[in-house]
Amino acid sequence: MRQIFSFLIPKNKRSEIRQSDFAFVFLLRFVSILIILILSFLLLYLWNGSLPILKLTGLKFFTENNWDPTSDQYGALPFIYGTLLTAIVALLIATPIAISTALFLTEVASKKIAKPFGFLIEMLSTIPSVVYGLWGIFVLAPFVKNYIQPVFNNYLGFIPFFKGPPFGIGIFSASLILSVMILPTITAVCREVFLSIPTTLREGVYALGSTRWEMIKTAVLEAGFSGILAAVALGFGRAMGETMAVTMLIGNRADIAFSLFAPGATMASVIANESPEATSALHVSSLSAIGLTLFIVSLAVSGISRLITQITKRKLSK
Repeated sequence: MRQIFSFLIPKNKRSEIRQSDFAFVFLLRFVSILIILILSFLLLYLWNGSLPILKLTGLKFFTENNWDPTSDQYGALPFIYGTLLTAIVALLIATPIAISTALFLTEVASKKIAKPFGFLIEMLSTIPSVVYGLWGIFVLAPFVKNYIQPVFNNYLGFIPFFKGPPFGIGIFSASLILSVMILPTITAVCREVFLSIPTTLREGVYALGSTRWEMIKTAVLEAGFSGILAAVALGFGRAMGETMAVTMLIGNRADIAFSLFAPGATMASVIANESPEATSALHVSSLSAIGLTLFIVSLAVSGISRLITQITKRKLSK
């Protein structure tokens, strides 16, 4: 077996690996190759499924806003718009809270407080999505309907983003639940970035006569800016791919609405809602094309966040 699978091990390291370690090294490399193959087959499957609708409509599929399965007319623009809007609003809500929480855990709180507080925040990521959805329907949506939306309508109703009847279910509620779900991701990455900043950098800023806030601004926020961007990118990818909680709260209407309180739909929600009922070949192909778009965008966001993280490590190591 060693001779058969020796191609998985670089030539310059084959002599260094003992016979007892070969199986472990082979297993790790086999799993790595298997993951790449699974992603490749998934991408190929989505591409093949998307070909019928892409051959029929071309790039118009991504620019048209008419989605009518009964007449076999499909345009993905409402779902792309809803995905980007909910993810961006969720980031605007979650990012300041996450960065402030990470700063509190690393720069202000004592270890007795930071450890349990950080554990509770990380526990948010273990809660199932459907539980967030149930909480959103029975608690968050009525709260938005009765307390938040009337305030926005009274004071900011002249802005198109805040117009509309108080449904409680809509883009804003979905964005709120997404902000809670991505909060642990952004907080955890920001905390690791802040902890990786050398203590000598903080001490050097203090030695120049800076206050605590000036130290945090210069030695922590500015030094870890690239890492913060990576955390935001990871949260953005998580927000775009979230399905169940968003499906339960967004209203699932294929429409481009400028009001945050209007119902909408995302790429993930339309796939979850219509996949079991898709009968025509074009309908199935359209859902596959939307899945392909979401898959590629998620990969791109993950790659960008990975690149930003590597750049951050290089800067901090100098």
